[in-house]
Parts: sequence; structure tokens; C-alpha cells
Amino acid sequence: MDSALRSISYIADIGSIVVLMARTRMAGTSCSEADLSSSEGPRRYRMICYVFESEDAQLIAQSIGQAFSVAYREFLRANGINPKDLSQKQYSDIINSQEMYNDDLVHFSNSDNCKELELEKQKGESLGVVIVESGWGSILPTVILANMLNSGPAARSGKLNVGDQIMSINNTSLVGLPLASCQGIIKGLKSQVQVKLSIVSCPPVTTVLIKRPDLKFQLGFSVQNGIICSLMRGGIAERGGVRVGHRIIEINGQSVVAMPHEKIVQTLSVSVGEINMKTMPAVMFRLLTGQEIPVYI
Repeated sequence: MDSALRSISYIADIGSIVVLMARTRMAGTSCSEADLSSSEGPRRYRMICYVFESEDAQLIAQSIGQAFSVAYREFLRANGINPKDLSQKQYSDIINSQEMYNDDLVHFSNSDNCKELELEKQKGESLGVVIVESGWGSILPTVILANMLNSGPAARSGKLNVGDQIMSINNTSLVGLPLASCQGIIKGLKSQVQVKLSIVSCPPVTTVLIKRPDLKFQLGFSVQNGIICSLMRGGIAERGGVRVGHRIIEINGQSVVAMPHEKIVQTLSVSVGEINMKTMPAVMFRLLTGQEIPVYI
């Protein structure tokens, strides 16, 4: 494994297993430090899950965690804050006092949001949808409806909305399946004239509320060109509804869609109190803004 510390977004030890989530550039793109900090041009990344087996799994996970701690102390010093002024107990007390905002568990367990739908279509006709992954941070990893063909069966039905998460199709669960497998299942519906869907209605835009009482407390996530790249588990950002792989659209009522990377980072770094953000899956954002051509299935 050859991943910089800044690219790791999740780490866990489970018995003798170490799990790491790391962000890496797609093949054919440069990985220089200058490119990582630049806001010019499109950035193409993918998340890779590394799974290791070792008798020292817990020690390995703790060591990486300590490396993050050292890096954060250096960050505080660079911003004129003495790390000794911030105790772990202070941060823990703040976290424990905050409820989960926009909690996925509450949303997914609300029967009003869970629907069973039946769509009618012509034999040989595609469903006319674009789906994207919901992301590893989702409580139920499945696929999101990112776009619909205006003349397609999905759009004609009037029963689906962009942002809906598809749990199953014709009683076949999509939860935990790779995107390619889910796309294959949908493509296999061409011979059907009726399609049964189980969905959870979700708005395409996620509302985030981070409560940061003082600048000395880290937000607990990193951003690159508006896209949330990593997230500290159990931190104030996760409690506020931040999700890895989402594109930040708005911060405290101000649009950041066209804002340079450096200004987004600066805006977040000096924000205290209640920080309101609006985000959406980055792939969906690119589709809806015409940066990518939708491929309907």
C-alpha cells in the first residue's frame, strides 16, 4: 500500500483484520504535491478499501491514529494554537453533548420514507435511469437515482425522484452490491413489462449542521476542490451530517460552487458556532451541472 496519510479517510481494526479506506488518483493523472493543492482542472479520484490480516491489527490501527494526532498537533501550532490548551476530554465532552443531525438511521427507519413502487414499461424498453453509489458512509450502502430520461418509464411514472435510494428491484436486494452489479440488474429488466422497486425517499441535497464552539476544535474532515475527501469518525462533522464523497454546494447561505479551493478551505477554517452547509453526492452534482454526460440504463 502506498497512500499518503492525508489520503486515508477511515481506519478500523476488527479482531485480526485492519480496514483502511484511502483516496487515490485515477490512472493517468499526476500525484505531485502541487497538483494535490491546486484548484485548476477536474480531479479524478477513487476510494480503495484495503483489508489486511495481522496479529498486530489493533497496534497498526492505533499507530496510524497516533500519526493523525501528531499531524493535527502540528496543524494547531501552525495556526497559533498550543495543543496543550486542547484536551481530549474537552473534545469528548463537546461530542457527547451533540445529537446526530440529519441522522440516516432515523430517516431510514421512518416508514413514511420507505416505499414499494410498481412501474410499467414496454417490453425491450430500458428503465431510463442513471444510478450512482451512495458511498461507504451510508448506513445502507446501495445506489442513488441520479438522473432520469424525460421520456423513460421511470420519469413517466411520476413516482421516483432524483436522490431516492434503491433498496431492491423485483425482490432482489441491491444493498452492498457493487455499482456494476446494480447496473447489470437494471439492464436485465428490458424484457419486463412491470418492475417492482423498494426505495427510500431521500432529498438530493443533504443539509449539514456542524456545531464548533471554538477554532481550537478541529472540524474533522478534509476537502479538495469542494469535495469532502475524508472524515474523522465520531467527530463533530460526522455528527453534523457530513459525508465523504459529497460536493459542498453552500456554506452559511453562500454558494461555493464556483469558489476556488483555497477560499473554501479558508471559509471553513475560520468558521465557528453553527456552520450550515448543503452538500450532494459529487457524481450527481457533475451530472446535474452538465460536467458529465449521463448514460441511461
